[in-house]
Amino acid sequence: MYLHNTYTKQKEEFKPIETNKVRVYSCGPTVYSHPHIGNFRSFIAADILCRYLRYKGYQVIQVMNITDVGHLTTDDNLTSDEEGIDKIQLAAEAEKKSPLEIARFYTDKFFHLAKTLNLHPASHYPRATEHILEMIELIKKLLERGYCYEREGNIYYRISKFPNYGHLSGNTLENLIAGARVDIRGEKENPLDFALWKHDPKHLMQWDSPWGKGFPGWHLECSAMSLKYLGRTFDIHTGGEDNIFPHHECEIAQSEAYTGQPVVRYWFHTKHLLVDNQKMSKSSGNFYTVEDILNKGYHPMVLRYALMSSHYRQQMNFTIEGLNSARGAVERLINFKRMIEKKSGASGAINSETLITDTKKAFEDALDDDLNISGALGTIFNMINEINKLQISGTEALFIKEEFYNFDKVLGILEMDTPETLDKEIERLIKEREQARENKDYKQADQIRETLKKKGIILEDTSQGTKWRKELSRWDRLL
Repeated sequence: MYLHNTYTKQKEEFKPIETNKVRVYSCGPTVYSHPHIGNFRSFIAADILCRYLRYKGYQVIQVMNITDVGHLTTDDNLTSDEEGIDKIQLAAEAEKKSPLEIARFYTDKFFHLAKTLNLHPASHYPRATEHILEMIELIKKLLERGYCYEREGNIYYRISKFPNYGHLSGNTLENLIAGARVDIRGEKENPLDFALWKHDPKHLMQWDSPWGKGFPGWHLECSAMSLKYLGRTFDIHTGGEDNIFPHHECEIAQSEAYTGQPVVRYWFHTKHLLVDNQKMSKSSGNFYTVEDILNKGYHPMVLRYALMSSHYRQQMNFTIEGLNSARGAVERLINFKRMIEKKSGASGAINSETLITDTKKAFEDALDDDLNISGALGTIFNMINEINKLQISGTEALFIKEEFYNFDKVLGILEMDTPETLDKEIERLIKEREQARENKDYKQADQIRETLKKKGIILEDTSQGTKWRKELSRWDRLL
């Protein structure tokens, strides 16, 4: 398996630190607003990566942080995020709630949408506010080693002490310094030095520290939590490309100054998303939250498919037309799944073994090549086209179904389609109605029909007998 490593700017063979275990840190949500589709493109890319690693037999430990303090807004002229206003505090003031209420509400919203879009749960979801002590201990160690300094209750990281700063993003210290605006914080040694701890009496969230009351800088949380849950060096760090600079650049500087060794083996970044060929923004009228799309009547798996179907390092252009194409693709997958389920049985020979074997190899070859999901999907649809031309046996359908379900362990689409089954009470009512019809007791038969209809069971009387079906599920109504 090969992955593109942002740090080395090249595709590399993936070799985990431990033979059968992969440790992954994924930048999670800042919980101040409704998650948008760009956020979830990055989350779903990390989900596909972890699902495929599990498919290949690895035990995956994934940590996804919840940023509930410290993430600041900025204007485009700032070289870092040090002079902005905390996003959660802004939301609290706008909604007339406490920062804790804001963070809890949007954290719950994130978890709800992650489940709705069928993201495999991470192993740990640490919150920044629950790891303040770990952040303070990290700062203490960096102070001891001369990597940071205190000014008026603020702790700043000394960029000049870490010569590799800028390697991940391709920036150089010389170019960054030359392009920096005039330092608006006179106490800094260097305008690029970033805050590890901030003193601001106006900030609504405060903690005691050896340097007085304050709150942590945004970058600090990921260093503290990755060290705690994944150790001094871990395998993969995921996130959107907007995290590369300054967030991940600062994270490297903090963690490696603390440990003295490389913190991440492979940096995995998802390209940002356009909407109708423009940057997504509220002012342009092309800003979509996840709920905006679902409220338009699209099934969550259609949105999941749309967000995952292009390569994670390609710039995706999100359109309604593309969503409709995704709906058609999901319909094909579901119809094929239902067809092979109906035909599955223990009779007949298997004549398509070579086709399935070749499909499995092509599927894995595509994903082994830097998670080429579009190539993997193409192999599945080619298989569907070929099998639809065949008269398959019951035994063959069972064989196909097993591999098809294995593919979906990576895609995470078909799990949301539940098979049609009846409970014993409904089966009893159907039999009672059939008996009533035989006895010409049409009144009772009609009453049972209405009772079943209220339970979502539709009966159809045909020349071949009574057929039943479930009322269209939410899945079927929205596809």
